[in-house]
Amino acid sequence: MDPLYSKSHIRDSLAPHASADEDDMLWLADARPDAVERIRAAMPPLRVPAAVLVPLVEREPGLTVLLTQRAATLKDHAGQISFPGGRIEPGDADAWRAALREAHEEIGLTENFVEFAGYLPDHWVGTGFRVTPVVGFVNPGYQLRIATAEVHDVFEVPLAYILDASNHKARTRLLGGVTLEVYDIPYGNRNIWGATAGMLLTLRRLLQARPP
Repeated sequence: MDPLYSKSHIRDSLAPHASADEDDMLWLADARPDAVERIRAAMPPLRVPAAVLVPLVEREPGLTVLLTQRAATLKDHAGQISFPGGRIEPGDADAWRAALREAHEEIGLTENFVEFAGYLPDHWVGTGFRVTPVVGFVNPGYQLRIATAEVHDVFEVPLAYILDASNHKARTRLLGGVTLEVYDIPYGNRNIWGATAGMLLTLRRLLQARPP
């Protein structure tokens, strides 16, 4: 196994706590600092706290990323590829508990199959959410129960494929009056893009920034 993808290296590369308010970041983490500030200034000041679970399934050939395709009837991000997640509710102790709750509600993944790994930096999305991504290692013995009102499909992609730069497709996007280069991750007949791709590329940067 490539040491870059080992559980210990992933855990060591992540933060043990969620981002503080002053340490937030856009999912466009590669943008120039001046561009990031211009984008922040153009976006609504109030962000709705949300959390997603970034599930890394411990398959024998190597880790895979568990992803969902959202139902086409949803108000926000309909039909998009995403991680299980949603708003952080008042009864959630923290973003980790919110991510676990949402994963159970959306796809039936129970918390006894999920091991906490750490946090990615918070990501802002254009629909007004400030999303805290929580990475967890998933025992492959899980069984799913999909909430079809929210989720159309669930699938896995090898982590090595997602983190391979040759599988990334560059395109430009206008955000807050700033033209930026962003990346999609095509996989078969699916396309991982937007905040989901941004979070995965943030994970890639963190893993590469710290020698295994």
